[in-house]
Amino acid sequence: MKKIFLFKNICLASLLCLVACGDSKTKENGEIPEPETKGDVTIYITTNTRSQDFKKQAVDFSAKDNMSPSTIKLEPATRYQSMDGFGAAVTGSSCYNLMQMSLENREKFLKETFSPTEGMGFSYIRVAIGCSDFSLSEYTCCDTPGIENFGLTSEETEYVIPILKRILEINPDINIMGSPWTSPRWMKVNNLKDMQPFNSWTSGQLNPTYYADYASYFVKWIQAFEQEGIRIYSVTPQNEPLNHGNSASLFMGWKEQLDFVKDHLVPQFKKASLNTKIYLFDHNYNYDNMADQNDYPVKIYDAGIDSDLVAGAAYHNYGGDKSELLDIHERYPDKELVFTETSIGTWNDGRNLELRLIEDMREVALGTVNNWCKGVIVWNLMLDSERGPNREGGCQTCYGAVDIERSDYATITRNSHYYIVGHLSSVVKPGAVRIGTSGFSETGFFYSAFENPDGTYAVVLLNSQTESKTITLDDGKQHFSYNVPGKSVISYRWKK
Repeated sequence: MKKIFLFKNICLASLLCLVACGDSKTKENGEIPEPETKGDVTIYITTNTRSQDFKKQAVDFSAKDNMSPSTIKLEPATRYQSMDGFGAAVTGSSCYNLMQMSLENREKFLKETFSPTEGMGFSYIRVAIGCSDFSLSEYTCCDTPGIENFGLTSEETEYVIPILKRILEINPDINIMGSPWTSPRWMKVNNLKDMQPFNSWTSGQLNPTYYADYASYFVKWIQAFEQEGIRIYSVTPQNEPLNHGNSASLFMGWKEQLDFVKDHLVPQFKKASLNTKIYLFDHNYNYDNMADQNDYPVKIYDAGIDSDLVAGAAYHNYGGDKSELLDIHERYPDKELVFTETSIGTWNDGRNLELRLIEDMREVALGTVNNWCKGVIVWNLMLDSERGPNREGGCQTCYGAVDIERSDYATITRNSHYYIVGHLSSVVKPGAVRIGTSGFSETGFFYSAFENPDGTYAVVLLNSQTESKTITLDDGKQHFSYNVPGKSVISYRWKK
């Protein structure tokens, strides 16, 4: 299912303090100033001991004859995937917690998180179509039988939509993905052999009789959000389609998803003139060890689903290894990949930043991007200090990317997932292209390089070694060197 984690209250106004030539400087109004003219490279740095918490710095370019032996040379002529963005799931629980905050504190946090000019610039978020296990109740948008009874619920109108609208005011270019945890119960059967009605939020399968109605459900949901001024960039047909056991869930094998998407979802999107991207699968690297479901999206591609709307496939990391992404890409290089969910929690020492910052940056952030993912989305943006609100039967041991103290709805603890997303989103903008590199390669160092749409270069680097090391970045025309602390993540951005 899902998992995430926790730290100490740190406001991003101080988190994002500028350090240039050893002096800490911020504008009187608290905004983060741009680097001084002599500082040509903007750098963000986070150490796993919090000795530096997403601190912003500036450095000078060096003379051409002052190269370090440890030099990463950018090769912009080598092009990989373009990037759609990085972010977190804005669940019903996250929105509820945000709405309990004072207006001033909520505004500050949202700007620190989503503003591309005043904060980290999160650029891709995921929302549930209906409920998830992090909702205030179990529901869909059509619980009364008959698709004509579709309608948004109070969870959307009172919590999710107001938060999404404010996020869009802060960052109008943010991409939003929708994923259902379950269909309406009246569309479910116990299995496709017995075909008995299955009035349960958990498990069951979609009755083929209702494939057309369920496709209409997607169209109506997208249109309802569009009427609120919220554009849905992408959807997945089913969250974790091989997971029978979530508090809200629906089993959908690859053959079912093929039939549903090919014969119903795509035609209805086209009829409604929707260009919303469809990403298949949306589950684990190991296909939950179900042999007949191995290579789930490949089986659908092989069966001949021919539509530009079917952009690619989405993955989670609760089983298996990220190398599966590379395998899928090599088999269908024209299809996109996105990483849509990962969690921290009590099971993986989720509040231990010394461990999680390094591991999550390596496996989730850089690991997925370097294996062709166009986007990286972690699970809940914000949970409370008691890991909620959550649903019985769902994840009750998860932490959020940030956690807020339930006693005051003001004290915020930022966890590793907040940082790993921020280190990407702060310097790598939607439309950026991952580019080639050569040169420095040493055990314990991991990095990705990008060219942004505005012509700037970006590099995100992890030093998982204990010792610091001076690294030089060279774009072929200019270069600079920087001493990278041990156990740290650094993001760089500079003009050509």
